[in-house]
Amino acid sequence: MRLAHATSVPAGDGPHPTVFALHGFGSNAFDLLGLAPHLLGGRALVIAPQGPEDVALDVPGGARVVGHGWFPLTLTSPPTPLSVANAVAAAREFVEQATEAHPVDRRRTVVLGFSQGGVIAYALALSEPQRYRGLAALSSWLPDDLARSLPDVDRSQLAALVQHGTRDEVITSSRGQSSVERLGELGLRDVTHREYEMAHEVSPQSLADLDAWLRAQLG
Repeated sequence: MRLAHATSVPAGDGPHPTVFALHGFGSNAFDLLGLAPHLLGGRALVIAPQGPEDVALDVPGGARVVGHGWFPLTLTSPPTPLSVANAVAAAREFVEQATEAHPVDRRRTVVLGFSQGGVIAYALALSEPQRYRGLAALSSWLPDDLARSLPDVDRSQLAALVQHGTRDEVITSSRGQSSVERLGELGLRDVTHREYEMAHEVSPQSLADLDAWLRAQLG
């Protein structure tokens, strides 16, 4: 597999209910792996690929973000459709290869993304809904140009969970709300939207709600 990745493999031979977890900008493959013990009581196979972009970005206040990302970001320019498309292609190839290499239950698979990783998760699930039982977008957004480029496919078996913090200053909650409206237009069987009194993060309550939603989708 071209992308570095980290995994949390539950006990037993499998196949296991599986969560593909895509990290945010400036993070790495191990970031979301910490969620694994809290999902399905540790019964989920969590596979976390690392974005292909090296990140080194100075942000206001003198801080510097260093890590990995899925596509380039700057403080002044939105991502280009081509950069997003290239990232989606790399992630799609990874999912295909990882599904062959690990004990993935193909009938019980969810793609989850935080922040920038959520953009990739949106693209993967909405383009190939037959591959996934659900899509979880945490503190993220569905870009308009990405939504317009999606293929005309049946999404009536796909469920989605959108979580956002009302104090998020990185990606405002209004962008999450707009994404929920767009999902409603795309024909998903169920869209769950939750907002929390939190910033750009995962809180104990949002994690508990994520686990409950995953249990409903994956059993």
